[in-house]
Amino acid sequence: MIIDTHSHLNMDEFKEDLFDVLKRAKEHDVNRILVIGMDEPSNHRAIALAHENEMLYATVGVHPGYVDHATTHHLKDLLKKDKVVAIGECGLDFYWETNNKELQIKVFQEQIQLALETGLPLVIHTRNSFEEAYQCLLPYQGKVTGVFHCFSSDLQDAKRAIQLGFMIGIDGPVTFKNNKLLHELVRDIDLSNILVETDSPYLTPHPYRGKRNEPGYVRFVVEKIAEIKEMTVEEVIEITTQNAIHLFKLGGNTR
Repeated sequence: MIIDTHSHLNMDEFKEDLFDVLKRAKEHDVNRILVIGMDEPSNHRAIALAHENEMLYATVGVHPGYVDHATTHHLKDLLKKDKVVAIGECGLDFYWETNNKELQIKVFQEQIQLALETGLPLVIHTRNSFEEAYQCLLPYQGKVTGVFHCFSSDLQDAKRAIQLGFMIGIDGPVTFKNNKLLHELVRDIDLSNILVETDSPYLTPHPYRGKRNEPGYVRFVVEKIAEIKEMTVEEVIEITTQNAIHLFKLGGNTR
């Protein structure tokens, strides 16, 4: 069983063929999928999908790209819902927007506080912002946990994230031939610190690069990790699945 720990099946790209997408996921041995919220409407949609489909779980949060028109006020109630297993996607993005850094940090800190209060893990987005996100989390080392989703920084930063108590999310770009930095990172950190993701419909792995991504394609991420680390695919599936079950408490009854 493979767990895709980051998908956006709550987006319009999957509105017409979600049933077929889930069927193909099962055919690729993907039996659990986290559907990630980014603002109030997508949070509600993630929860609705999780309640409609046994293999789906939801996260709820405010993505840094949405902070100008979304607040965290609605999250406390949603975090009490069945099958909500994490807070996020949250974090900082200084690639697309640099004029609202203070607001991004404020909204991120509010969600860190929610993680502290609820014990739920954080699903963190960073782009051109690892250092700032790291500094936000540092006072809470050992008190909050989660994953740096779609990790795009270097090996040294990955080790710092792991020291904070966080997992490293690996996505489709690991399958790209020239992504030497990510290949080195995957080779040099222990598999016990890695989660596999798709970020569907984005970041489609080779050989489907350029097309819509979907959870079934997480298998290509697993296969590439196995190749880099000189392990069997089965070993990578076993360890990354257990990582996800442990972090998001997916075994047996959830909350």
